[in-house]
Amino acid sequence: MQLTDDACNANSMGDAVCRLARLIGNEGGAEDKVKKLRSIIKGIDEDDLEAEAEIFKAMADPCRLMILKLLKEGELCACEIMVAINRPQSTTSHHLSILKDAGLIKERKNGRWSRYRLSEGAVIETMNLISILRKK
Repeated sequence: MQLTDDACNANSMGDAVCRLARLIGNEGGAEDKVKKLRSIIKGIDEDDLEAEAEIFKAMADPCRLMILKLLKEGELCACEIMVAINRPQSTTSHHLSILKDAGLIKERKNGRWSRYRLSEGAVIETMNLISILRKK
């Protein structure tokens, strides 16, 4: 059956069904698929999406990823990280702050020194998964 714009309902459900039916060529199947997709979307919390996106943004910078890889080996002082990544103190502090705000690292004060470590083993697992995906 050829669908025309007139055959589509004015409501968003009808529009979605119409658009999908045009793509897959099956109006009945399209309605079922749209209902299923809408159900899935309703179960996704937008606040969770924003928080998860912030984590990915924090990990997306090569310098911050380098810091995470350094911290896989254990806790380091901010000055050690600064020397290792060959960046000025202000830049290093900025990157550490973003990683800390994203919950990827934890800071421990030791007198006037700040020491950093990965916050969870899950950070290491995530980095390992990234390596696996990169190789595919």
